[in-house]
Amino acid sequence: MQNPHNSKKNPKVPAGTLPHSSRGNVRWGIAGTGGVSRQITADFSFMDNAEVVAVSSRHASSAREFADTFGIPTSFVDYIKMLDSDIDAVYIGTPHVTHFELAREALKRGRHVLCEKPIGLNAAEVRELAAIAAESGAFLMEAMWMKFNPLYLRLREIVDAGAIGEIRSIRSSFGAPFQRDDSSRWKPGGSTLLDQGIYPVTLSHMFLGEPSGITAAGIVEGNAVDLSQNYTLNYPRGRFAQGASSMVNFLDQSASLCGTGGWITIDTGFWFASQFTLHRFSVEDGETTETYETTREGNGYVPMLREVTAAILNGDAEHPLHTMDEAARTFDTMDEIRRQIMITGKVTP
Repeated sequence: MQNPHNSKKNPKVPAGTLPHSSRGNVRWGIAGTGGVSRQITADFSFMDNAEVVAVSSRHASSAREFADTFGIPTSFVDYIKMLDSDIDAVYIGTPHVTHFELAREALKRGRHVLCEKPIGLNAAEVRELAAIAAESGAFLMEAMWMKFNPLYLRLREIVDAGAIGEIRSIRSSFGAPFQRDDSSRWKPGGSTLLDQGIYPVTLSHMFLGEPSGITAAGIVEGNAVDLSQNYTLNYPRGRFAQGASSMVNFLDQSASLCGTGGWITIDTGFWFASQFTLHRFSVEDGETTETYETTREGNGYVPMLREVTAAILNGDAEHPLHTMDEAARTFDTMDEIRRQIMITGKVTP
């Protein structure tokens, strides 16, 4: 699946890197050694035009263990030194409160960036990174792997073909209680909306676009960390999307798209699911269903990594499946949700 249409080209070769066609592959550095970084690094093994050559961590022992596990030749305790080493691109898998700063440092050095979601804390940070990327000539993308999932490519085809008529509503949520610890999740900048809720909001944007109105409520701790929220995104002609996220309780993790001619249900873990069901109903036949299923490659990141690597080698500045403008518009919606929650949310000690 290659999507060269509508992609922007890099205006110049990034400083400190070889021309895109001179090496034939992309040399990646991994920032962070947590669970997602491990899954991403494992999925790089499916690629024949990309290799992970460096990893960085705040703790030297973690960096060395990660490098040994995945056969990475170089480990760093200093992120900046990794950026200045012989790499072309960096995947940022550190806690999300650090994403903006780490992405900015990489872009200023002309390194291509694939950053785990959320790429920033608000829309202003997203747009600032996009401007820096445009200036440096580097590729930049938020790692919204859901959009690259083959199931969602098939879902788009089904919807665009009119299988459920006009979409009138969307429902999605992602909630699970996380253990209280000393991590940044529970400190200023921590946010269940940015961490979990970004998927429901993105799903709504994918199929309904930007809302014309937003109503949100939730729970905020210490005037800084949103613990849970629910929202309704309103659209012209009575269309709407309802979503929720939480890091203090479970929520249904499936999703549905409902239209004038039927509805689609996406399995639990909708953002990485491999199956959805198309439902139709008539008085004569009752309910009929069709199930669509795709096969997951590796941990599910392979399709995204394949497309991003191809885009970098092609000299593209971004990928059309998830442009920085689309990311910023999603953050506009999340900014308004959080603004309302911070004003009206129940504040706990």
